[in-house]
Formats: sequence, structure tokens, C-alpha cells
Amino acid sequence: MRPFTSHPLAALRTAMLSAVALAASMLLPGVPAGAQQAPMAMSPDGWIDLQRPEAWRRYRADSLPRNWVFDAESGVLTRAGLAGDIVTRVAFCDFELALEWRLERGGNSGVFYRATENPRIIWHHAPEMQVLDNAAHNDGRNTLTSAGALYAVYAAARDATRPVGEWNRARIIARGDSVEHWLNDVLVVAYRVGSEDYRARVAASKFREWPEFGLAPCGLLGLQDHGDRVQYRGLRVRPFAR
Repeated sequence: MRPFTSHPLAALRTAMLSAVALAASMLLPGVPAGAQQAPMAMSPDGWIDLQRPEAWRRYRADSLPRNWVFDAESGVLTRAGLAGDIVTRVAFCDFELALEWRLERGGNSGVFYRATENPRIIWHHAPEMQVLDNAAHNDGRNTLTSAGALYAVYAAARDATRPVGEWNRARIIARGDSVEHWLNDVLVVAYRVGSEDYRARVAASKFREWPEFGLAPCGLLGLQDHGDRVQYRGLRVRPFAR
């Protein structure tokens, strides 16, 4: 991280981006009272640190489940037992999300984005970047459900995962209707939200029952509890002003 600068333009930019993220949160329907307000520490270059327990809560609840465990010494977040999906306390519209993930053999998880809380189940509406051990999980046999894919809608261009037990770097970049999934510095998915191609793929997928799937312009970031042990570290997000 660059040394802190008190340059007035840098301070103004940081304040504007913080306001964008907070305003997006306040527009979300169905969010529990008090769950949206949280202090956001933004670095001078625009990144918000999400590797802290106060940044997260359970989906459609106010608190972080105890089986999502933050280790202060290692800086690792672990899904250590039955816990439920978790989401950020602040919503984002246009952003770059960066993180690393690690699974055990056969493990499965996912990263949600632009999630609202009207549905009782997060995956009914929120896009998911698949987190998976491709080598040992059945979903790894299909590129539509393999690591890095927009789960069940856009296939991963190739298997860019590292061997199980190693850390994988992931990024999601969303600007307006343009979304990219990066896995270990490889662009594995790129699509346009709401395009004719997008709508056709959703209509042909398991999400056809929810025609508004993935169409929210702003929403929460989320981590999936799929029943397996998964670890995350380096969680941070950089919002872009519209």
C-alpha cells in the first residue's frame, strides 16, 4: 500500500467512493434494520478492506455466524462448520473485488455479487463465481459449473485452478453491464448483463424460474456456505464511481 497522502484530490476521491458504496446500501430492499450501516476504511488508492469480521453478516440477518471464523494472526476467514451464506454490510454497484480462496479435496463454495435480500435464498437472484476443486468434484466435469464460471450460465474458458490445498487468486470486475471473472490472472468469463445472449442463457438454465436473475445494478457481496470447508484471505473491494 502506498504511504498515506493528504492531497485534497485524493481525499475527495475517497470520500466520493465511500458515499457511492453507502448510498447503494441504503437503496437495497429487504435488508435487516441496522445491517447496512458500517464504517468503511478506504485506502488512498480506493480499496476497502473486507478481511475483518465487522464487514460481514449472515444473509438476511444482523450478525456473523460463529462458524465463519476470522483468524487475526493469519488473516484467513474459514467456513469451519454449518453457518449459512454471509454478505457484506455495504452494497456496491461498480467495483473490483479481489480475494484468494483455498479448498480441501472435493470442496465447493462460491462468491456472490450484486445480491439483494428480497428472495429468501441468495442464489435465486445473485450471480455466483464458482469456487471449486475441479479435479475431485463432479461439477468440475462441466465448464458451466467449474471454478471461475458464472455458475450454470457462462462457462469458464479453461481450468485455471491450482492444485487442491493451494491458494487461488480471484477477481471480479463489474462496470455497468460489463462483468469479468479472473482466476489466477486468467480471464475465464466475460459477459454483458441483460444482453440478448445473457437472457437466453438464463432462460436455458436452472435460474429460468427467476427472470430477474443477476439484473440488479447494485448489491451485496457474498460468500457461499455449500457444506464444505473453505478459506478466504486478502478480501478487498475497490468501488468505481458511476
